[in-house]
Amino acid sequence: MASSIVLQQPSHCFFPCHQLLKPCGHGGFITCEIQNRKRIRPIRASLAIETPPTASFPFFNPPPQPEDSLVSELEPVDPDFYKIGYVRSVRAYGIEFKEGPDGFGVYASKDIEPTRRAKVIMEIPLELMLTISQKLPWMFFPDIIPIGHPIFDIINSTNPETDWDLRLACLLLFAFDVEGNFWQLYGDFLPSADECTSLLLATEEDLLELQDQHLASTMREQQYRALQFWEKNWHSGVPLKIKRLAREPERFIWAVSMAQSRCINMQTRIGALVQDANMLIPYADMLNHSFQPNCFFHWRFKDRMLEVMINAGQRIKKGDEMTVNYMSRQKNDMIMQRYGFSSSVNPWDVIHFSSNAKIHLDSFLSVFNISGLPEEYYHNSQLASDGESFVDGAVIAAARTLPTWSDGDVPPIPSTERKAAKELQEECQRLLAEFLTTSEQDQQIRDSMPEARRTLEAAIKYRLHRKLFIEKVIQALDIYQERILF
Repeated sequence: MASSIVLQQPSHCFFPCHQLLKPCGHGGFITCEIQNRKRIRPIRASLAIETPPTASFPFFNPPPQPEDSLVSELEPVDPDFYKIGYVRSVRAYGIEFKEGPDGFGVYASKDIEPTRRAKVIMEIPLELMLTISQKLPWMFFPDIIPIGHPIFDIINSTNPETDWDLRLACLLLFAFDVEGNFWQLYGDFLPSADECTSLLLATEEDLLELQDQHLASTMREQQYRALQFWEKNWHSGVPLKIKRLAREPERFIWAVSMAQSRCINMQTRIGALVQDANMLIPYADMLNHSFQPNCFFHWRFKDRMLEVMINAGQRIKKGDEMTVNYMSRQKNDMIMQRYGFSSSVNPWDVIHFSSNAKIHLDSFLSVFNISGLPEEYYHNSQLASDGESFVDGAVIAAARTLPTWSDGDVPPIPSTERKAAKELQEECQRLLAEFLTTSEQDQQIRDSMPEARRTLEAAIKYRLHRKLFIEKVIQALDIYQERILF
């Protein structure tokens, strides 16, 4: 990957945009009054991305949100959150960390005009990361585990390629126990078990609320796997320096959930050694997810530095959230399994149809102004009528998942097309009938449980998003029959 540009900043301007930590004229800092620390809510998920995303396309048309209401829901983070990064050479340019109703996030502190090259907004040195390579001979960095420590043997007993989350959880727990280690401080800002949406921490009741037997079964297996690992390595006969890392299984399972939801998978190079690595990267793990991200990650080999960069040509307004794509081309069940959240407008979600009905692909795409190949479908807003807001990720997903046919320029028969569309709608209705609740009931349940467990709330959202997606496909087929272009 080509080396990236670095915005030139004075050496004292770490996190220069935070309103509670301001650089003074003498190269120092003026620290405003520190408010009482409050527990930080968890972010929606953490990250897993290997390469910068390709050009993004405007297939989302969310309803406009009043700017004043958005600002009022965000709060600046605890100044200590900045301080521990500042003294350890973490740099951020033109951004600020804020806490909103959906958790922690990273927001632009000023308008950012588009440029031909990607812009750096954050730099995190390797020394602050927790890193374990995936292949033998495996290594971890930083080298904080002393020779002969039993945690090394526990990590070494795992499979580097399949047990990456267990390995990273062990390293994270050990880092919490090392006096003066950065993660002892940064750990104060990680979500507690009660604040996590990871299904590893879900109860059996929560898993049943998913209304997805396959996903629930998968999460039971993952919970059992983590529990078995803890029982094997944290039995009564282990040394105290191991036992104190996770005295209860809940502590270890929480660490595994942190590893899964906040890990970044990247290829790194240290000297001549190139390794695929699993990394916990402070501050970068606060970036939230979007299917249309404005940022990506870049590993700067020379300086052993991870950079968060804004996409080339991306225009960002002050107050906009900085986002990355956690898992490209993955369905909701996979995202839910890894991160504990879902979306009703995931452009990669699918519906499994069993009927033989098919609609004409090119005709469906033209009705909704969808362009590109299946791997790169996007809503061509330049061809759309003014004010059109129906097309979003769900309709993009429908273009991929609906049974279709295409035979060059052979025109379809209108009556046959409408009949096929109705058959597909009927199958969607049957799929909705298989759920124990309707989308309206799910929404009522959510509204009636404002203080529900985070895992229960995530489970109800997951099944609600599934139903909203199917309902959007039904609507799309209605519009297709009305607008059919022949």
